[in-house]
Amino acid sequence: MIDRYSRPAIALHWIIAVLIMANVALAWIWPGLPDDQVRPAIDWHKSIGILVLGLAIMRLLWRLTHRPPALPSRFQAWEAKLSGATHVLLYLIMFALPLSGWIMDSAWKDAASHPMIFMNLFEWPRIGFIMAMDEPTKLAIHDGFGEAHEIAAKLLYVLFFLHVAGALKHQFIDREPLLQRMWKGK
Repeated sequence: MIDRYSRPAIALHWIIAVLIMANVALAWIWPGLPDDQVRPAIDWHKSIGILVLGLAIMRLLWRLTHRPPALPSRFQAWEAKLSGATHVLLYLIMFALPLSGWIMDSAWKDAASHPMIFMNLFEWPRIGFIMAMDEPTKLAIHDGFGEAHEIAAKLLYVLFFLHVAGALKHQFIDREPLLQRMWKGK
């Protein structure tokens, strides 16, 4: 019998993972897009980031109120610690990336004249007190949080690698049915 995550935990895991991969892809491709397609790609990147933030809040609330399955007993102590640290950092990244992006976007010099439209549906509010700051302060915030956003993205790549490599190692080398814990089915 495989001790699985709950259906909501599995759904949130995979939805957030797909959305984050889509956002990474958008960030990689928009520099090569024709000029008229860059802004729509960035707008979709922002919308997906806000969606990830909302889903991450739901995921954290679910996680705080529903105990995940225990790690298999054959995990070495260092593996359990690395797994735990990776998961905590992934949760932090799920919040740090969209929040740093939202702050950076709110401090963007053209934010007032270019509303952020969430999923082409409605205007998403920017952070008002940031938009009300003087231009030099907004520029410093924009640049500082832009740098933080890029650093967090690079950390995401490392954590993603550790997460996937660890899962694959346990699944295929250790022959521990770890992937089945985060997949639907019996």
